[in-house]
Amino acid sequence: MGDTFAPLAHPAYRWLFAARVTTVAGNAMAPIALAFAVLDLTSSVTSLGIVVAARSLTNVVFLLWGGVVADRLPRHLVLAGSCAVSFTSQAVIACLVLTGSVSVPWFVVLSAVNGMSSAFGMPASASLVPQTVPGPMRLQANALLRLGTNSANIGGASLGGLLIAFTSPGWGLAVDALTFALAGVFFAFVRVPGVAAARSKPSVLAELKVGWTEFVSRQWVWVVVVAFTFVNAAWVGGVMVLGPVLADSTFGRETWGLVLAAQTAGMVAGAVLVLRIRVRRQLLVGVACVAGFAVLPLVMVLHPEPWLLIVTAFVCGIGFEQFGVAWETTLQHHVPADRLARVYSYDMLGSFVAIPLGQLAVGPVSHAFGTSATLLGCVAVYLLATVVMISSRSVRSVENVDTVRV
Repeated sequence: MGDTFAPLAHPAYRWLFAARVTTVAGNAMAPIALAFAVLDLTSSVTSLGIVVAARSLTNVVFLLWGGVVADRLPRHLVLAGSCAVSFTSQAVIACLVLTGSVSVPWFVVLSAVNGMSSAFGMPASASLVPQTVPGPMRLQANALLRLGTNSANIGGASLGGLLIAFTSPGWGLAVDALTFALAGVFFAFVRVPGVAAARSKPSVLAELKVGWTEFVSRQWVWVVVVAFTFVNAAWVGGVMVLGPVLADSTFGRETWGLVLAAQTAGMVAGAVLVLRIRVRRQLLVGVACVAGFAVLPLVMVLHPEPWLLIVTAFVCGIGFEQFGVAWETTLQHHVPADRLARVYSYDMLGSFVAIPLGQLAVGPVSHAFGTSATLLGCVAVYLLATVVMISSRSVRSVENVDTVRV
């Protein structure tokens, strides 16, 4: 148990932990609140897809630039600036929803701003972790961080469901804005040594080329990223957009909030499992668990009873966390620290690039083929992606030797 909490002995990690937990608690409410705010205004799956795609699109467009900035500048200051912009965008949209002044164009514009700020924050946040703890603690640091954020996600999703059910989606968005303000303060207190960098700053294009070389030089990196291009598109388009629609027509909004909370509870259990069981080929175990993503949409189609949805969401969460911790730790173990943010940005770009397409397409596809057929298509994507990743010898053989107890 002492090893589990050892990273918290480092002040920089504690501030990072506090900031990440705070933002996740608020952000857990935001997707639920935004989805139902748009549905309340338009009752249109297509409109909801456009709004969430606007955020995803600007996120993808600015990710590579965000990676370069996070490798050039102090990462904690990049994160503080990202939080300031996100606070502003979420506060404005919350006020518009609460006052009844919101419209679809406002949703689109402010979601796009939030996506842009996130594009600078995500590479900086992910690459900051190994700067806050010694190398052998990476596994514990990542698992503990995800344990904390997922626990916050449970509370946030549950509170978000209750706020939406008994008040207004606007209050969920308002709380999300406040958490960005608080997290920005926490990020500003993170103090870490700078990573080694060249004295003269090369051009942005040159730095992107270096990051690309690091990215493609490891087959296991790009194989997994290509697979997740399709996995993430299927998840956000199929589950996160069609889920609220299905909830409105069948099991209710409150239940959908509990389903998302149960998924996060599974992620908490998954993080605890990672801390208890050490394996040499951690990434192989993680990608094998991606097949578990298929359970939730399958149950949504075959038997969408609330209790079964909650149980299967929990199982999905366990599988998701096995992959998440393995991926974070493996990247941090094998990629040089001064290039890590750029590799993360290419990872995120490849993983997220098809998300806007999935969000935009899910409305027309579900209208043409039906909700059930669309969700079953998502199931097929998860299973096929798992087979592709496991088939790669590079994925099967990569190890994180210094994070394993022998």
